Amino acid sequence: MTTRAALWIATRELRGGLAGFHVFLICLVLGVAAIAGVGTMRKAIETGLTDEASVILGGDAELQFTYRFADAAERDWMAGAAEQVSEIVDFRSMIARPRAGGDADRALVQVKAVDSLYPLYGSVELSNGMSLDEALSAADGTPGLVAEKALVDRLGLIIGDRLTLGTSEFQLRGQIDLEPDAAAGGFGLGPRVIVLLNDLTDSGLLSEGSLFSSSYRLRLAPDADLDALRVDARELFADTGLQWRDRRNGTPGISRFVDRLGAFLVLLGLAGLAVGGVGVSSAVSSYLDGKTETIATLKTLGADGGTIFAIYLIQIAVLALAGIALGLVLGVGVPVLAGPYIADRLPIPVEFAVYAAPVLEAALYGSLTALIFSVWPLALARDVRAASLYRHETGGSRQRPRLSYILLTMLLTALLIASATMLSGATRLALFTCGGILLSLLFLMLAAQGLRRLARRAARGGAVRGRPAVRWAFAALGGPGGETASVVLSLGLGLTVLAAIGQIDSNLRGLIRSDLPDRAPAYFVVDIQSGQLDGFMEITDGQTGVEKVETAPMLRGIITRINGTPAREAIGSHWALQGDRGVTYSATPPADAEITEGSWWPDDYSGPPLMSFAAEEAAEMGLKIGDTITLNVLGRDLTAEIANFREVRFENMGINFLMSVNPAALAGAPHTLIATVYADEEAETPLIRDLAEAFPNITAIRVRDAIDRVSSALSGIASATRWGASAALLTGGFVLIGAAAAGQKRRVFEAAILKTLGARRGLILSSFALRSAIVGMAAGLVALGVGTLAGWWVTTSVMDASYRFDAVSALSIVSGGAVASLLAGLAFSLRPLAVRPAHVLRAQE
Repeated sequence: MTTRAALWIATRELRGGLAGFHVFLICLVLGVAAIAGVGTMRKAIETGLTDEASVILGGDAELQFTYRFADAAERDWMAGAAEQVSEIVDFRSMIARPRAGGDADRALVQVKAVDSLYPLYGSVELSNGMSLDEALSAADGTPGLVAEKALVDRLGLIIGDRLTLGTSEFQLRGQIDLEPDAAAGGFGLGPRVIVLLNDLTDSGLLSEGSLFSSSYRLRLAPDADLDALRVDARELFADTGLQWRDRRNGTPGISRFVDRLGAFLVLLGLAGLAVGGVGVSSAVSSYLDGKTETIATLKTLGADGGTIFAIYLIQIAVLALAGIALGLVLGVGVPVLAGPYIADRLPIPVEFAVYAAPVLEAALYGSLTALIFSVWPLALARDVRAASLYRHETGGSRQRPRLSYILLTMLLTALLIASATMLSGATRLALFTCGGILLSLLFLMLAAQGLRRLARRAARGGAVRGRPAVRWAFAALGGPGGETASVVLSLGLGLTVLAAIGQIDSNLRGLIRSDLPDRAPAYFVVDIQSGQLDGFMEITDGQTGVEKVETAPMLRGIITRINGTPAREAIGSHWALQGDRGVTYSATPPADAEITEGSWWPDDYSGPPLMSFAAEEAAEMGLKIGDTITLNVLGRDLTAEIANFREVRFENMGINFLMSVNPAALAGAPHTLIATVYADEEAETPLIRDLAEAFPNITAIRVRDAIDRVSSALSGIASATRWGASAALLTGGFVLIGAAAAGQKRRVFEAAILKTLGARRGLILSSFALRSAIVGMAAGLVALGVGTLAGWWVTTSVMDASYRFDAVSALSIVSGGAVASLLAGLAFSLRPLAVRPAHVLRAQE
């Protein structure tokens, strides 16, 4: 037959309706919609960040310095390069609201001290409609302050309340509704407050050695060459610790996070499509089984195998296109329609629209998935013999397709993996995800085959004698046809994704809470001046409930060179090079230090600077004893030779430094001290009250509050991944329902035979229920094994953390699989029990 004839026959058959293809369409729609929706969200955020880049950054370019202000030469360069320069200082501090009786309420805040030009782009919006200039101006000799709602709620503030920062008094003039450059500030441990920089002159908060960062935002001419300015600034101030950002990379942290999370959710969508692919294959197989007589008739009339393949490929392609189109409409339409609602709840600008890239990506994945899972049953159907027209066969063809179709399936699968790897932007994660999906499918297929063999053996065994319901259940599971394989594959793959997410989520939370030391400090106290240490210790020693206080000198430095070579050129990207790092000095090793290589310097050493470096991080960076590291500390370079490596356990939350040098190396460098205070919870409030009253400049960071903020951020990530996993599980649920529905005809026939032989309805129903529960539990057990393996890999390899098996999550996966399969099986067992045997058996004649 010709191609035209194949197209005509395919079109004629499609007029008969979509019976049997509902699951096919639902699976494609859900999978494509999930990928298109995530891709659209990701593109909307990327576009928003790009379009509003100058507003988010606060300028066209920004120069940032750690714990110092720009010097005269740097200010002169900025003034010559820019039309306007705005100076901002950012730091943490304690804010207090005095109360009657001399007491005060205190909270940790993130202070942004600005000049009169702030903001260069955008505007700060306050809840009372007042302008920022008006809100911060002095009234009756008291400067103004504006704060985020979180601080207002925490301290129960009202407009006009008096607050103190350090030794300076301010008046609350407004609540911040919108801070245009909030996203550029990164993660903070406290609510934001904004004040004028000049009003902090006598506060004692910005003295030499205090922990703050200064930023200089530049408004540039429209034709300014950002690349040339960046190169010029870095060449002129290469050794001053200058950090450059411009509107092209104003929020690298947010961009990386959006890219990684978006890639991860797209890959979860692929897992959902793989689950749907099982449904596609099952639906196609079921449809073609019902067309056995049609195919045999066509072959009798002269149609060859290629024509048969073409006829049904055309039908499936038309339906696949319809499913993909519906998925794209749903996946793109929901974010676009809900755009205003979503935008109001995100701290970053988003620009919702119909973007070509996520649409094409989702369509590509959907098309490849439909083809991959349709080729196999189509290849089997092309080889149906004409003799089948005269036989009543159940279960369809069981032979493997021809080698050419197996190779075609492998080629399409390789193309899907390659596409996911290139388009996701996370090569390692994409390869792992695709490999995990293939491995899961393999294990589930083997499990389905193993279950059928065990069931056949059990049905013949002596253990089931006298238990007809059990024997019938095992016989049905082990017999030809049936829904054993499709249920195990569809439900098992969905549960595998959920099991992996459950284990990862549990261990992610464990990084914050379960892995805490048995006794963590109550507070980190920073910005303790050298002259305040004796008084600080006197207060802590005299406070009931304080168990231990540890102190150390504290500076911050940026690693600029390794062995004389720019650090990033020497070792590439490493977290130790991203921003400034803590550095201390000590004549003797810390009390609990474990030197792994090299030796500590003598107590009275005064030669060339020597450094002790954390052993694990040194191994990651490829450092060895004798290497030199150049640190920029307060604008000055310090080059030290690595004398030893020591074990540093950051997870104990004590005073730990990546780098420590001999005291003479930092002699004369202005610095403050850091302290960790171990105290009972009841002692925390009076202790901080006494310390803050004595030393208004210090900042106390409550460890429990910091943990809660990090946990809240992680909860948001975990929620996103759980929603992504739910899409795969929902698809698996529809496939499960489709498999149960497809097996209903078989159950009707079985019930008719068993009734004819005298079986009661209750006994038959028990057999159906047991069969469904066994299949669901088998899928759950395999999913648990594969999902746990995936969770272990992500936890240990990606998060670089220890792995702990979550038994509660595991139990819910196994029991959930059994219950889901049981309910689906029971739902489609009612009709078979109600049909009269005579009607069924006569229809077989």
